[in-house]
Amino acid sequence: MMRLFFALMVAVAAPVCGPAPAADRPNIIFIMADDLGYTDLGCFGSRYYETPNIDRLAEQGMKLTNHHHCQNCTPTRAALLSGQVGARTGVYTVGGIDRFDWSARPLRPVDNVTSLPLDRAIIPQQLQAAGYATGMFGKWHIGEAGPYHPGRRGFDEAITSAGQHFDFATNPATDYPAGQYLADFLTDKAVDFITRHKNEPFFLYLPHFGVHSPHQAKAQLIAKFQAKPAVGGHKSPVYAAMIYSVDESVGRVMQVLDDLQLADRTILIFTSDNGGVGGYHRPDGLIREPGWDAEGRKSKRGGADGGGITDNAPLRSGKGSLYEGGVRVPLIVRWPGVTRPGSVCDQPTIHVDIFPTLLEIAAAPPPPQVLDGESLVRLLRDPEATLHREAIFQHFPGYLGSGPGLWRTTPVTIMQCGDWKLMEYLEDGKLELYNLRDDLGETRNLAAEVPEKTQELHARMVAWRQQVNAPMPVKN
Repeated sequence: MMRLFFALMVAVAAPVCGPAPAADRPNIIFIMADDLGYTDLGCFGSRYYETPNIDRLAEQGMKLTNHHHCQNCTPTRAALLSGQVGARTGVYTVGGIDRFDWSARPLRPVDNVTSLPLDRAIIPQQLQAAGYATGMFGKWHIGEAGPYHPGRRGFDEAITSAGQHFDFATNPATDYPAGQYLADFLTDKAVDFITRHKNEPFFLYLPHFGVHSPHQAKAQLIAKFQAKPAVGGHKSPVYAAMIYSVDESVGRVMQVLDDLQLADRTILIFTSDNGGVGGYHRPDGLIREPGWDAEGRKSKRGGADGGGITDNAPLRSGKGSLYEGGVRVPLIVRWPGVTRPGSVCDQPTIHVDIFPTLLEIAAAPPPPQVLDGESLVRLLRDPEATLHREAIFQHFPGYLGSGPGLWRTTPVTIMQCGDWKLMEYLEDGKLELYNLRDDLGETRNLAAEVPEKTQELHARMVAWRQQVNAPMPVKN
């Protein structure tokens, strides 16, 4: 019924020429890992983790090496699916503002919206209206009660699950074999969905819970990595096994596309929702102390990494931070006949670009709300092309803790304009300016050395906040 409703809406608004023929509209598969760091893939630099299928996907498609999501999962998912920055949706973090004790901080954080507002049309609704079958299997995390469940927001089929990798619960409740691993269960559902919809255009959203904590993996895969020497901050056999399971999922999706002869007319996208959990122990990381994990809980492991499971080097810091280690993520797109195999694009891109990109690819109608991103189709056709905009922005008006009195981030606004990245910390107005081409690790604050550039970018940042009516924390 919901699918028919949206189809009728489009029929009223669509031009007389109608939608593009089904043969001209490729299938779209969007796979997203959870907490996978920028360098946690072989094709993005890891020499410890093994990701042969994702590496093969990169060889067959394009790597976008300057892509950004939010510092943690819920706001990324809201931005991806709605095409709007958190300043417009009110979704800028996970949970309520009292998740961490900010009472001694100078500012009161802005109240957080935990469920993506229902008045925002999201990607599956627009693709469904354009004639796509839509399916979602995995972590949703932007509201599941009643009308917020993905099965009532444009997905013909939707099963959500997160929280455990074994003995997991699903919504709606679904039977599965005892001892099955969640990534395998979700992939079974994805492969079945593809098989059943092979004769019509489809959109599949496969947001894995892997590699999020609790760090649990299949025993045979843990054993595979136990004897392997560590390389830098990549050293956990359990985490390596979790990554390998996500890679196996990507491989199974690629295989079924080949088996059904769908690969040539299917766009396959892989990414992560935010930076990896680690990198906090280095001098350039955020304030940390040993023995606390990345969610501000006492770590059973302890250790000098502050509970980190991986390392995002050469990027600074990790999940929860708005330095590059927290927000820069791998993005791989294989679009046969469009993306050049093995190509690389280093243009700055961001989460809100995905919605307009998929709209253009699918010839789908635009949503009623303003979209903050820009279609990346021109970059997918030519990695040397440029976009119309000059900068990308993120605004975080809250706190993310890291143990008593320690913080992964305090309220901050960031922007990237070409190679320049400006950060304004809102408690005291401190400005940090980095040249990411020369200093990807954000080790040298140039704000005082190039004051004119700092002032120019800051004026543009302030103008952007006014444009999107960004909520600001107030004096505590």
